[in-house]
Amino acid sequence: MKKRPVIAVVGPTASGKTALAVDIALRYNSEVVSADSMQIYKGMDIATAKPMQDEMMGIRHHLIDYVDPSEKYCVARYVQDARAAIDDIHKRGKLPVICGGTGLYIDSLLGNIQFEDEPDNSAVREELQLRMETEGAEVLLSELKDVDPVLAEQLHPNNKGRIIRALEVYKLTGETATERRLRSRTKPCMYDCFYIAIAFPDRDFLYDRINRRVDIMLTEGLEEEARNFFSLHTDTAAQAIGYKELKGWFDGEISREEAIENLKRETRRYAKRQITWFRRNDAIHYINRCPTDTAADISNAAFEMIDNSNFLKGA
Repeated sequence: MKKRPVIAVVGPTASGKTALAVDIALRYNSEVVSADSMQIYKGMDIATAKPMQDEMMGIRHHLIDYVDPSEKYCVARYVQDARAAIDDIHKRGKLPVICGGTGLYIDSLLGNIQFEDEPDNSAVREELQLRMETEGAEVLLSELKDVDPVLAEQLHPNNKGRIIRALEVYKLTGETATERRLRSRTKPCMYDCFYIAIAFPDRDFLYDRINRRVDIMLTEGLEEEARNFFSLHTDTAAQAIGYKELKGWFDGEISREEAIENLKRETRRYAKRQITWFRRNDAIHYINRCPTDTAADISNAAFEMIDNSNFLKGA
């Protein structure tokens, strides 16, 4: 069966993925499918840098504002929903553009990961949840690192749900999540994917963009959005960078200035983890971004890469 073409714009937060994906969509008659594990939730707008209508430039975006924050949403469901969106876009004669920085979502979708039925045991999970409350996330993450260092390296201590779930699966099956994921890569991918990422030879330039983005988020109302979410959706809010770093300030434990600096630092660390994740993918075509480059410069470089390849010939 002929593989269907897909473009994937990936990379770290604040790198300019959204603008590039929209420009690609405008040029190649495309629609965008989000691959962001937080933009998928309704109402989480400022903290997740969710693209607004004017930024979308009339391009339809799928899987943004898609799920209520009270719902549980996992990578297996994302793959199912993203595949449905891609099929719909292809049926209408358009080219799907995947855009996001959640590496697990992107690799699972474009690597054609086959998800097994996951074991479930409430007693084991409740035991781990109790340990999480009494011993703390760092202890359980260290325990996970002993058995599954690959996954543990990708998780932040605040990602308590995934830490508990990974340990639960290991206790029930004797297999790590990484082992199960490797075994799931048995079928060839159904997509012919052209990967593009924006790279920053000067890492400080990216970090400066991140710091300035946080300042803009605060002027746009991040504090109010975070307070609202903590009052309504504690579990989801606790996972999102942009909310959890402000909670110490809300609770009177640290100053506003300390909270903002924590937010900037954690966002920079997240970007570093994203860069490390995508570096493993040898298929990515990188566009180096320098301080003097404009968004148009980056888009034109991407157009040249795509046009000079054989990717869209016969598509």
